[in-house]
Amino acid sequence: MYAVDASRDYNPAPDLGKIKTPALHLNFADDTINPPELKIAEELLKKAPTVKFELYPYTGMTRGHGSHTMAALWKDRLVRLLQETDKK
Repeated sequence: MYAVDASRDYNPAPDLGKIKTPALHLNFADDTINPPELKIAEELLKKAPTVKFELYPYTGMTRGHGSHTMAALWKDRLVRLLQETDKK
């Protein structure tokens, strides 16, 4: 309950424009905590042009919001981000 209550009034919107580092915001199609149908992330991230949004499709391997703990699902996207932002 503490974790849920602690995030209840969290609002990152005012500072999103300060993000200068390339980043990836990955959401899962079956996420019921941050449902993609609301398109909240896509709208907010317009303020953060260095952050790329990707929607991971529903598969038999995804577990809703808990999918973020399953690195095997998103490892390839992290590798791609690191390769794209590698300073050579």
